[in-house]
Amino acid sequence: MTAPAYQQMIFLNLPVNDLGASKKFFTELGYSINEQFSDDTTASVVISETIVAMVHAHEKYAQFTKKQITDATKSSEVLIALSSDSREKVDELVEKAVAAGGSVTGETQDHGFMYGRAFDDLDGHTWEVVWMDPSAIEG
Repeated sequence: MTAPAYQQMIFLNLPVNDLGASKKFFTELGYSINEQFSDDTTASVVISETIVAMVHAHEKYAQFTKKQITDATKSSEVLIALSSDSREKVDELVEKAVAAGGSVTGETQDHGFMYGRAFDDLDGHTWEVVWMDPSAIEG
């Protein structure tokens, strides 16, 4: 019997202005909070089995870097892209984000085999949500 293959994970660390509001925002998108790795300065947002967003109050985030924390509403620091399993799921997640206080950013990208939209979260971090036709990937 062989051991299961190692599955690499991504831990995305983001500074947020209001931790409680961010927790509410991400749970309204359908994600859960892993309380084992959360406290009054950090929330561990479980996006998938291999993707976790660690949202930190600025004071906590500052413990991890000597760099100035960027105001993501004024400067682009990173574009976060998530895959989706259908065009409808792309729209659904963006609509949930807007209903939870986020905002649509950029134009809808519809190339037939690939469809994507983007939203900014409460702190201005840009999240792209993309679906690609599996047959286009294979061929």
